[in-house]
Amino acid sequence: MTNAPFRSMATAVAVAAVCGSVRAQQADFNEVGKQMAITLQNNHFSRVPFDKELSRRFLDGYLRDLDYQRLYFTQTDVDGFREKYGDSLHTLLLEKRCMVPAKEIYATFLKRVEARVALTDKLLKGAEFDFTADETVARTRKEAAWPKDEKRAAELWRLQVKEAVLSEILRRELLSKLAKEQGKPDPNKGDRSPKEKIALRYKRFLASVRDVDEEEIANFFLSAVSTTYDPHTDYMSFREMARFKDGMKNELVGIGALLQAEEDGATKIMGIVVGGPADREGNLRLNDRVVAVDSLNTGKPEDMIDIMFMKIDKVVDLIRGKVGSAVALKVEPAGAPPGQTKIYVIARGKVELKDEQASGQIIEMKSSSGPTRRIGVITLPSFYADFDEGKVRCSVDVERLLVRLIDEKIDGLILDLRNNGGGSLDEVRRMTGFFIDRGPVVQVKDNRGRVQVKESENRKPIYEGPMVVMTDKSSASASEILAGALQDFNRVAIVGESSTFGKGTVQQPMPIAEMMPFFAARERAGYLKLTIQKFYRPSGSSTQMDGVVPQLVLPSLMDGLEIGESFLDNAMPHDRINPAPGFKPLDDKALFLPRLKEMSQQRVNDSKDFNYIIEDVMKNKERIKNNKVYLNKATRERELAEAETLRRERNSERRQRFSSMVAEDKKAFHFFKLTLDDLDKNADLHEYDPAAENADYMRRAKDETADLDDSPKWSSGLDPVKRESIMILRDLTNLTEIARLAGAPKKSPEEN
Repeated sequence: MTNAPFRSMATAVAVAAVCGSVRAQQADFNEVGKQMAITLQNNHFSRVPFDKELSRRFLDGYLRDLDYQRLYFTQTDVDGFREKYGDSLHTLLLEKRCMVPAKEIYATFLKRVEARVALTDKLLKGAEFDFTADETVARTRKEAAWPKDEKRAAELWRLQVKEAVLSEILRRELLSKLAKEQGKPDPNKGDRSPKEKIALRYKRFLASVRDVDEEEIANFFLSAVSTTYDPHTDYMSFREMARFKDGMKNELVGIGALLQAEEDGATKIMGIVVGGPADREGNLRLNDRVVAVDSLNTGKPEDMIDIMFMKIDKVVDLIRGKVGSAVALKVEPAGAPPGQTKIYVIARGKVELKDEQASGQIIEMKSSSGPTRRIGVITLPSFYADFDEGKVRCSVDVERLLVRLIDEKIDGLILDLRNNGGGSLDEVRRMTGFFIDRGPVVQVKDNRGRVQVKESENRKPIYEGPMVVMTDKSSASASEILAGALQDFNRVAIVGESSTFGKGTVQQPMPIAEMMPFFAARERAGYLKLTIQKFYRPSGSSTQMDGVVPQLVLPSLMDGLEIGESFLDNAMPHDRINPAPGFKPLDDKALFLPRLKEMSQQRVNDSKDFNYIIEDVMKNKERIKNNKVYLNKATRERELAEAETLRRERNSERRQRFSSMVAEDKKAFHFFKLTLDDLDKNADLHEYDPAAENADYMRRAKDETADLDDSPKWSSGLDPVKRESIMILRDLTNLTEIARLAGAPKKSPEEN
């Protein structure tokens, strides 16, 4: 949770008047809860019995979501809630009384947060912490017992505050040391003391917990109810659905500024979109601090809403609006004397999220032992699509990039799906057809066991050459459908982390207003994002839990973290169904996997960077297992000193190695960028240096802390995984050509 404002009395009255008119139209969230419960019972894939056992899980989920680290509620609180509501929440939902426990439990949570923050102030104003004592605190308390009473809770909280102060002290000491060594300004200069900083941090959190309305409490509670069925069934408030749709369109209506919540309550301008509304208006600058917003630009002082300590998503909602409408910002200009403010009026406009668009790249590779290869790369951050008007479609963007890359005579293609969390099923279905003959892409099974096969649209593929798909633990849902289908057909070599995320379920957003009785208040009733089907690959295997396992697995830091569907609460199981009718995989011999693995493994074994990753994974697994953070300053300093020594040794080794790599890369590689804007302009390819590339669509504020990180950048902007993927594709391209020249058959066994 983030934070909310302390407003002046005049502003509070103005805001209350606005909120009052909104609340008069708001949905009856008791009715929303009833309709959601009925829909969950009748339509969720799992058909879970709606009974007392489920009721207990509803309660446990709500408590977990509010207090994930088990630091606020006590066991006495939890026992009381379980006695009062543990067996009846399912009944209260159907009886339209769910907001009674939702509000009561949240009120207790707020009371406990207020008590902890009051204790924080007392601890920070009291005697200095003793950092010589051999105390520890758990890294995570997810599985810990609730504190049995307020006395035990206070002791746990003392340790949490102590750890926060110690971490801030150590962070500052390290930054000061690095700044001195590098001859740079100390980023701590002029900053508040560690204790003051921690106090503000908790003040912001308390403000966020206080600044909630009934819609938000309903959102917290109904989300906990819905995710009890599975992690991806969720209640989405009206606000959340609006943000979701904006994200899928890859554009929004606003001023084109990147905002960041500051610990002292203000909202800082960290980026400005080049050519966007704020950039065109010209007054707003990087590092300016916004302290109030007049969303309607009335010019009346009472309509200027104080946003100090306001949650960042609420600040964003105030700034966004209709195209052409104006918003007024009260700003403390960067570098101005404290308290000096100016009013900037900016006309809202459409802002494209260009960093979320598909993009292309051509890498020319020269080799002393073989021909020059032209490698095409398409990076797809998500399977975006405009669900309302259909004007934006990622498959259209990828097709345009692909056709241009083919025109540029590429020898092989990399499709980078790393960090792609999914999106539109229709888009992935269409896109898969770019690379295979018409055939099954995905099978979907509903809660009655009925299976439907969805095929690709193209009769013939657009691109038939050698191809690699890059994945990681964050590649999920639609990414897994595409990667899984291409892998099943033996069309591509998948390269990446040990598996993808493992989300193999289909959700459908359902407007709850349409389920409600005719005369019920339904404004802002929200949506139920309901799991109605499961995905299965053409081979019949579900992507659920297991994800897609690459044929060529590379070491990754993510292997040391608890990331993936299998680590989520209430995840549905993996299973299999029959292969899809008409599923005819190609001959996997055409991928030369044994030879690719052999050559790749040799490079991985010889790679210092991959060996560093393996070392770090082992250490992080041990830290997770140990689950302790030491509060003895000398012990922590030794840990930090060891980590810093290791970092310096690696950086020294990398600088020396990278210097020779840079020289070698300049001889071996030439890089050409290809964006959607380039396609629109029919521009020629232009060579660039990816290591020096900055996003040209946004100006960003300088981060003095990040600037102290003297770790050398990857040579040619190629991280170890991307570099190895390029090498694998080069090997695949060479082996394919050798086989073609030798007359080896490339057709499937059924066609031979």
